[in-house]
Formats: sequence, structure tokens, C-alpha cells
Amino acid sequence: MANFIIEDFKNEWRKKDNGLIKIILINVILFVGISFIQVIMTISGLSSFFNIFINKLMLPASFNIFIFQPWSIITYFFLHLNFMHILWNMLFLYWFGKIIQDNIGNNALISLYVLGGIIGGLLFMAIYNIIPYYGERVPESLMLGASAGVFSVVVGSATLLPNYSFYLLLIGPVRIKYIALFYVLLSFFDVAGSNAGGEIAHMGGAIIGYIYIKKLQNGIDIGQGLINFINLFNNKQVSEVRDEKDTNIFEESSQDEIDKILDKISESGYSSLSKDEKERLFNASKKK
Repeated sequence: MANFIIEDFKNEWRKKDNGLIKIILINVILFVGISFIQVIMTISGLSSFFNIFINKLMLPASFNIFIFQPWSIITYFFLHLNFMHILWNMLFLYWFGKIIQDNIGNNALISLYVLGGIIGGLLFMAIYNIIPYYGERVPESLMLGASAGVFSVVVGSATLLPNYSFYLLLIGPVRIKYIALFYVLLSFFDVAGSNAGGEIAHMGGAIIGYIYIKKLQNGIDIGQGLINFINLFNNKQVSEVRDEKDTNIFEESSQDEIDKILDKISESGYSSLSKDEKERLFNASKKK
């Protein structure tokens, strides 16, 4: 049975332009592996060693600690220790990440997630060290979780297609711009709470998600350097070929046409749209 599961993972990993599933797989595999290590070390009476190990992967608020574990600016946003934490992060990443990947591609999704995690982490450290209110928390504060990267994807998708709707249980269709706004405000209102560091990181992810899409709509890909760097490790030649439609303004669409496209999404789902309809919807989002 284990071999079948491993083969399924391998097959998913090998698929082309599959950044969304790869990010989710990395998070899930690390969660399962670290949870296994935690159980073994705990029942062996080595829980203190596990805590030392896991702290090296979490992002510290203290710059004095961070300089001895700089890798934590990356590892922290692939790290979870709680099942509900990773479950909701991965669900939100999948729901909103599909919008990004289907409309503007695999590289945009990866850029949003990674840049969101990095900027969110840097903002967490900066705010904790600059604002006196957080000063007493700095020595002991550590952060983990994909939420900053997920917030970047959520806000990025809402910036790209603000009128795209999700059907919410007991509520019905809700445009994703309102869903994103709700969660951003929720995080902002809790920046003085017990999870202040995480909420600050959420805000950093949200900001970079908005900026990334707005820059991309103006023909500037601020994540291209990151993608080039990642491709170096994949031993792939970096060459980006863009169609003229990727940088030029699409043909203008009337509001009636956009409403018809949105109605079609409501009735048959986003996958029912033609390539031209997706392009018209993307162009309309640039004008919001």
C-alpha cells in the first residue's frame, strides 16, 4: 500500500506546471514527517531535543537569533505542527491558488506563495523590533506556518479577479474580493492579540499579493528573479517566451459581456470558460 501512495505522489510531482500541488505536497510531507519524529522523540523521553530541532526551523523575531539560522525565513512557511492549521492553510491555498494558476500560470502561483512567505516573515521581524509594544516578546517569539504565503495568494487572486465568486455554505455566492477583505481585516484587528506575529505576517503577505498582481498587470513580473533562481536548482535553461497578449492590453469587453461570463461561472464553473472568455475576464480585472 505504501508503494502505491509513494507512486501517486511521484506521479503528481512529475506533472508539468504543477506548482500548486507541489507546494501542498511539500507542506503535507513535512507535516507528516515532523509529526512522526515528534511522536518518536516524545515517547523516547527526548522531547527537549525535538523542541531544539523544531525551533531551528521556525522564524525567530530576534535578529540576534536569526543570523544563526537564516534558512528559517524559508523553512517556517512550509512548517506546521497542528493538523487544523495545515488543513485550513492548504484548503485556502488550493481554492485560491487554482484561480492564479489557471489564469496567469504556474510561475505566478509560486512567486506569490514564496514572496508572501518571505515578505510576511521580514515584516514580522521588523515590526517586533521597531515597535516598543512588542519589545518584550522578541526574545521568545517564533513563527511557523504557510499563512503569509497563503494570504499572498488569496489577495493576489482577489486583485486579479475581484468578482469571481465562491459558493459558501449557508450564504451562497460571495465575490472573492469580499472574502479576502474579511480575512485581511480580521488579521489587522488581531495584531495586538496572542498571535500578533502571525497576523503581522498575514498583512505582509496580503500587501505583496496585491503589489505583485498590480505590477504584473502593468507588464512587470517582480517574481521573475525568484523563478530564475528556482530553475537553477531544477537544472533547466531559463527562457521565458511571452505571447504578445501577456504584455499588451486585451481587447476591451463591455460590462454585459463580463456579466455573462460571470453568470456562466456561476452556472457551470470556471472550467467551462473558453480561453477567450478567461482573457476577457482577466482584462476586466485590470480595470478594477
